[in-house]
Amino acid sequence: MSDALHNPASLRARSEAVAGGLPGLLMSAERLAATILLGEHGRKRAGPGDAFWQYRPAQPGDARRAIDWRQSARGDAHFVRETEWQAAQTLMLWVDDAASMRFAVGDRPAKLRRAQTLALALAVLVIRAGERAGLAALPEPPRSGRAQLYRIGEALMEGGDVPDYGAPRPTVMPLGSRAVFLSDFLGDPAPVAEALTAAADRGVTGVLVQVLDPEEEAFPYDGRTLFESMSGAMRFETLKAGRLRDDYLARLAARRAALRDLCARTGWQFHLHHTDASPEAALLSLWSALERRR
Repeated sequence: MSDALHNPASLRARSEAVAGGLPGLLMSAERLAATILLGEHGRKRAGPGDAFWQYRPAQPGDARRAIDWRQSARGDAHFVRETEWQAAQTLMLWVDDAASMRFAVGDRPAKLRRAQTLALALAVLVIRAGERAGLAALPEPPRSGRAQLYRIGEALMEGGDVPDYGAPRPTVMPLGSRAVFLSDFLGDPAPVAEALTAAADRGVTGVLVQVLDPEEEAFPYDGRTLFESMSGAMRFETLKAGRLRDDYLARLAARRAALRDLCARTGWQFHLHHTDASPEAALLSLWSALERRR
């Protein structure tokens, strides 16, 4: 560890930076989550729960106490009253905090900020529904309750040295849970394939969300251009940037096709989101996709 991590002044500065930005992130996430109207969250099948689901004809082996005698008195058959299974679900989130996610042009939000806001808004919705949320990259188990929103928000805003491109390396992925991974997915695709394959083996389904700035799609560069990674570790200068456009766009399309194929093979979904697009529409689309996975 570096001396800075052991320096009380450095630790205090980092804590204050996180605490200073958290209210704004949480407020944005809760405002965004408020655009989604929450309904009932039953599982549409019989099981433990309080909500009535259906009557079914009594079968051999049903206990006498399971029979609804009032409903049965209306005819000659006996009926059992079933409740809807309302088992709590778990949502695991991963937000890529690599340097490439800090890219932004003009007054558009950085990719990282949009990804953080969408992830925390999903956590708000899940926790409001009485379910659990957690961060896949941390060892702590998913939890419910408002205090968990602060834990997730603080973890999302933790700073520090980061690589140019990130990769999901989940620490906690409960069996049968749902997950959302948000990144630009411009780095090495191998860890992404490994993470989704391992998740599928545990019965985890979810959504990959590729977050890009529109300029990364358009490649509006021509003539002499200096390309530099967000961390400054990589630099490339060319006198004819326009000649790179077709190759760049072809590679971007190939990467996206590979991600879609990976999702199809592992039972996940792929969503594309641009930072100039509506976050409300993106959240609704994500929430609907997760609800279909229930």
